[in-house]
Amino acid sequence: MAHQRKLGRPTDQRRAMLRSLTTSFLENGRIQTTTTRAKEVKKIAEKMVTLGKTNTLHTKRQALSYITKREVVSKLFDEIAPKYAERNGGYTRIIKVGPRRGDAAEMSILEFVD
Repeated sequence: MAHQRKLGRPTDQRRAMLRSLTTSFLENGRIQTTTTRAKEVKKIAEKMVTLGKTNTLHTKRQALSYITKREVVSKLFDEIAPKYAERNGGYTRIIKVGPRRGDAAEMSILEFVD
């Protein structure tokens, strides 16, 4: 697997954070977070959409093993993935929005491409 950013957290916390960020991204269609987190979530979300394009029981279970909400998996397979049936990758974009007020961390918006 490709190199993964550690994001300054122990493995279990990092995994949980990325799962919840990915779930809320797929649920809402866009999230605002730090640039490094957005880059990590983008990798995972792209893989989930690719999974959603082959709509079988096996791929649904694979998605359910990572995404924390059942409704979000249904949305992924019924609404999101069919939109990108003709597209090979590149379903998301990262837009940088400048530094965060508190700690000047570089913030970004992660969203789906239309």
